[in-house]
Amino acid sequence: MSGRIKILMTFILVFVFLDSNTSKAQVLQDSTALNLIKRDIDCIYNQQFDIASEISLKIGKLYPWHPVTYLLKGLLTYWKNFPLINSNPAHVSFEDDLRQCIRLSEKGINGESKAEYLLTNLCARGMLLKYYDDNNLTMEVIPLATGTYKYLRESFSFTKECTDLYYYTGVYNYYVEAYPKVYPVYKTLALFFPAGNMKKGLKEIHFAAKNAVVLRAESNFILIWIYLNFENKYPQALHFCKTLHEMYPENPLYIVLYIKNLLLMKNYDEAEKLIDHSRKGIENKYSQAQLIIFQGIIQEKKYHDIHLAQEYYTSGISKLVPYGVYGNECEAFAYFGLSRISYARSEKTDGMKYRQKAMKLGDFKKINFDK
Repeated sequence: MSGRIKILMTFILVFVFLDSNTSKAQVLQDSTALNLIKRDIDCIYNQQFDIASEISLKIGKLYPWHPVTYLLKGLLTYWKNFPLINSNPAHVSFEDDLRQCIRLSEKGINGESKAEYLLTNLCARGMLLKYYDDNNLTMEVIPLATGTYKYLRESFSFTKECTDLYYYTGVYNYYVEAYPKVYPVYKTLALFFPAGNMKKGLKEIHFAAKNAVVLRAESNFILIWIYLNFENKYPQALHFCKTLHEMYPENPLYIVLYIKNLLLMKNYDEAEKLIDHSRKGIENKYSQAQLIIFQGIIQEKKYHDIHLAQEYYTSGISKLVPYGVYGNECEAFAYFGLSRISYARSEKTDGMKYRQKAMKLGDFKKINFDK
């Protein structure tokens, strides 16, 4: 994925719904609808798409006029086609549903249920921004991000009404301070945004990970991202990887994250067991390609079989080609591995070449499995 734009925009890439405590909500004040929404989201994240589709139809019949129905359709399309690349025809319905969600949200945003419509609006915008950024559609990102920021700032007034919004405020508070520290070139840009607080942001996200009604998965996911890439605290990240995997054992993204973290912790035995188990159950070809590269790391680091490791690395790279920038991070791991193997064989020219490729592809250079 194109990490730099994505991380810069993280504070507005939000999958947010209001919980049952929202005093003026319409759909989410309805306990029947709220329970259906929770179940629908759980089924989507856990790859139970047929069940999720049936639940979405029920929600649509209850509230056909509400933007949340289109939001759930978009979420279903996204995960059913993960990773959603712009050559996939499914992107048309995905964009259409989220654009309709935005239109309906903005129509109702000044009514009695302002908080609810404000947040469905942000959610749809966030999902679209993520899709555009992940596919390097920069010209789509810029106008949407510009129009989204005012809604993000306005939403801060509703934090007392919604427990889930601690995720929202936490991500902003952390990243607006952390990102310029990792990439100093953005320090000037950060001056144009209200100041954040990294410590407070982490505390808020932790709170959301434990108490959010529908944002538990997203809160755990962003904590993994922070502890791996910004804090470089692998044991803390592992806790949230395990939590997500236990919540949604069929989700291929969460399986890959868990294995990656186990490998960084040098827990090769557990990583290998999970790889062996996952290879039999995962149908997602994108995730299968990543597992091949992880097998290369196992062969290189655990068994010291650099010949077989090289085969896995090369195979994984070729299988990630159809996914474009989505494959960059894992391809970087493979190229770092090929570089190490080349140096071990005293093939310094190849070693330098592979390392240059790895450095170009990877956003977080410290995560390379060199040690």
